[in-house]
Amino acid sequence: MNSHATSPPPGTPRILVIDDDRKLCRLIRDYLLPMGYAVEAVHTGPEGVERALEPGWQAVILDLMLPGMDGFEVLKRIRAKTDLPVLMLTARGDEADRIVGLEIGADDYLPKTFSTRELLARLRAVTRRVGRGAPPGTEVLEEWVVGPLRVRPASRTAVLDDHPLTLTPVEFDLLSSLAKAKGRVKTREALLDEIRDRDYDVFDRSIDVHISALRKKLNDDPKNPRFIRTLRSAGYMMVDPEDLP
Repeated sequence: MNSHATSPPPGTPRILVIDDDRKLCRLIRDYLLPMGYAVEAVHTGPEGVERALEPGWQAVILDLMLPGMDGFEVLKRIRAKTDLPVLMLTARGDEADRIVGLEIGADDYLPKTFSTRELLARLRAVTRRVGRGAPPGTEVLEEWVVGPLRVRPASRTAVLDDHPLTLTPVEFDLLSSLAKAKGRVKTREALLDEIRDRDYDVFDRSIDVHISALRKKLNDDPKNPRFIRTLRSAGYMMVDPEDLP
C-alpha cells in the first residue's frame, strides 16, 4: 500500500495505520474503504511519528512491534504533540502491553485477532468522541464546576486552578462524566459503556489505568483523593474538595 496515496475527497475521514505487516495494512484499507474512510499506511516507527504529526488525520492505528522505533515510543512522541485518537494493536491476551499503552496515552486497544466489525466499532467510537462537541442536552451549560476544577463540555477543555489540563479524548470523557455526576457513584461498567461506546469486559482494567492517569493530571493522591474517590466493588465518584472535612 502506497504510504502517499492520492488525496481523498474533502471531508473523507483519514486513518493512518502504522504497522510493518503490509498484508494486514491492505486488509484494513480494503475493509475501511467501502465504509467511507481513506486509509494510508507506513511501516516504520520514525515514519509513523512524522506522518502522524501531519494535520488532517481522524485516528491512528498503531502496532507495538515496529522497526526503527517501537510502538510505545511512537505513542509517546505523538502524545507529546497531539491528542489525536490512537488505537493500539496488541497480541492476544498481552494485558501488560495494553496497560502500558493506555498509561502512555492510547485511547483504546485492539487485539491482533480483531474482527472487522470490532475494528469499525472502536474506530467510530474514538473518532466520534473527538468530533462530537458537547454531549446532547448540555449545549446551554457552559461548564461543570468541582471546587477549583472547571470542565467545559462545549469546547472539550478543563482547567484546574486556572491552568489548562492536557487530556486525551478518553480522559476528558471520563472527567466530564464524573464531574457531571458529582456526588454520585459511577460504576466501571457504566463508565466503560459511556466513554468507549462498545461492549465491554467487566474484568477490563483499562478504566482503572485511565483513572490513574487522570488523577496524576489532577494532582490527586489516590490514598487521600481530593477529586476522584474509589468505592470498593462499586466504582468511582467525583467529590468537591471544598466539601471535604
